[in-house]
Amino acid sequence: MTAHRFDLAGAPLEARPAGTLHWPAERLLCVSDLHLGKAERIARRGGAMLPPYETLDTLHRLSAEIAATDPAVVVALGDSFDDLAAAGHLPGEARGLLMAMAAGRRWIWIEGNHDAGPVDLPGSHLAELALGPLLFRHIARPGAAPGEISGHYHPKARLGGQRRSCFLIDAARAILPAFGTYTGGLDCLDPAFAPLMGPGALAVLTGRRALPVPLQRQDARSPGRGSRRSMAP
Repeated sequence: MTAHRFDLAGAPLEARPAGTLHWPAERLLCVSDLHLGKAERIARRGGAMLPPYETLDTLHRLSAEIAATDPAVVVALGDSFDDLAAAGHLPGEARGLLMAMAAGRRWIWIEGNHDAGPVDLPGSHLAELALGPLLFRHIARPGAAPGEISGHYHPKARLGGQRRSCFLIDAARAILPAFGTYTGGLDCLDPAFAPLMGPGALAVLTGRRALPVPLQRQDARSPGRGSRRSMAP
């Protein structure tokens, strides 16, 4: 088994090595922060000319996840496109891939801070989705009831000298990694996560297998330094 299995608010879930979240009992696959069209958006705004292949790469990897899990429901957890104009400039091959993946299943676009969801593609558009004990939204909220699933932060962890995308999971919530090929990330020890992740939190690293690593908060203060958090294997 290469996925990391865990329970959240009574729901048995799987953090998959590729960075998707699977809820087998509901035949649901969740993916966050695809950021499709990022290279096109950067070029359109006068930035660096990046190879424009990330959209197809992202979609082919998502297609492989859908083939592996055969979900009845797919939840795209916000920032699916780098902006709404990028959705309008989606190449025909990429649009065809999305149409094929959505065929015969419920596809839900959750609103992100980069986009409000493409209205000319299959699926429904929601600010957030409540399903059973879980609530799917783009940005985690401190103090949210247990069962929150979110993205937005693109968490990454360093292990063995390498930075890898990761899930952050505690008793109340799961924050998904960014799935998009050109997405950067925020270190999982960044203070931004302090109000979100509780005691016993895990960083589940993506890769060939999902690797859970304890995320530990250190309250000790060193002279001239603030409070620190550390990750230990």
